[in-house]
Amino acid sequence: MLTIKRVATVVSNYQEDDHSDNKPSFGCGRNCLGSCCLPVSKLPIYLFKKDGDVGLVESCEGVSEISFLHNLLLGQWQDRMNRGLFRYDVTDCQTKIIPGHHGFIAQLNEGRHLKKRPTEFRVDQVLQPFDENKFNFKKIGQEEVLFLFDHSVDHRSHFLANESVENMPSPSPNVVAINVSPIEYGHVLLIPRVLDCFPQRIDHESLRLAMHMAKEAADPFFRLGYNSLGAFATINHLHFQAYYLAAPFPVEKAKRQKIKTVENKGHQCPQGLSVSQLLDYPVRGLVFEGGNTIRDLSDTVANSLVFLQKNNIPFNVLISDCGNKIYLFPQCFAERQALGEVSQEILQAQVNPAVWEISGHIVLKRKVDFDQASEAYAWKLLAEVSLSEERFQEVKACVLNAAAMREVVNAEGINQEDEMVQNFVPTTSCAA
Repeated sequence: MLTIKRVATVVSNYQEDDHSDNKPSFGCGRNCLGSCCLPVSKLPIYLFKKDGDVGLVESCEGVSEISFLHNLLLGQWQDRMNRGLFRYDVTDCQTKIIPGHHGFIAQLNEGRHLKKRPTEFRVDQVLQPFDENKFNFKKIGQEEVLFLFDHSVDHRSHFLANESVENMPSPSPNVVAINVSPIEYGHVLLIPRVLDCFPQRIDHESLRLAMHMAKEAADPFFRLGYNSLGAFATINHLHFQAYYLAAPFPVEKAKRQKIKTVENKGHQCPQGLSVSQLLDYPVRGLVFEGGNTIRDLSDTVANSLVFLQKNNIPFNVLISDCGNKIYLFPQCFAERQALGEVSQEILQAQVNPAVWEISGHIVLKRKVDFDQASEAYAWKLLAEVSLSEERFQEVKACVLNAAAMREVVNAEGINQEDEMVQNFVPTTSCAA
């Protein structure tokens, strides 16, 4: 069994508390997200339109569909900041763009390195059972919740400022809560069906939910990320992370090459869906986009992610451009770290390269690393994450097969599609 000793990022003010399991049948006195409190609570609820639905958001504020979720999330997040619920003020953190071709973004965030508890994580198992005794999101307080997020039933988006949870479409609601150790302004957690206690295991429904959130935010500078176990997920309870960064991620600017594909025999791939491979970037990855609906894209990518999970391949996912692009990074950093194959220079910086770091937003915990940060250092750090070229080609073939596709190559083994694409051309006109 491969394990590594490290410190877990604290995402909730209740993460380090010890609580008794002997709780009353209704209400534990903490106003938590467990079945003892949540079903009888009243919380803000945002109901989104499903695929194909039309119409504006309905709310007492009369804000347009384009900006409402944006304003709601940031307004609620700022309220929690004013109430002192965060472990530090992320707006005080220094940020700079590292000079160079890629424009990696470095942030000095010493707060994420304080008051952590040492833990051990399995890094050789992507799928691990949910453990009720370890910290999970049912234990956080409801004051950390911004709103619940679910689909509407009447083809319109709605916002209900104070609604009984028992009136939700699902008996196990999707929760949007603050990350008390934020990386950026508006850093939140999306926790699908919190009461169902899913481990950190992505599926078709949860990925589609995250993409709906990206679409409803209607802002290309709002991205969602997912880390599997073995790829620096720190809590084994299904969740996505999201925040605003009013600049393109370096990976969004990286060049990529479209992969010419055909449908697997006996399978059907959604029309208009395409896959590209990143070029001249330290982490090898794939970009999925297109399709006629959110479901077309999400189900295709989910098929690939389910394959990676079942085959024990750690990965990170970035949902970009209002849900129109999904970046997939199979990775091996934690495994290499456990095997002692990562350089001491990289380990001493104590950077855990998860989805945000891989995308080019590198959170540094020591001032010396921030002051001396260079493009060469950022490249070296991220290159430790990437699969080798040979291994990546093997995984890519399996991922495409799971997505009902097959790569077309010529006799020399070269992909026949030579179209070069420049990333980060948002398909929406909204901006932060």
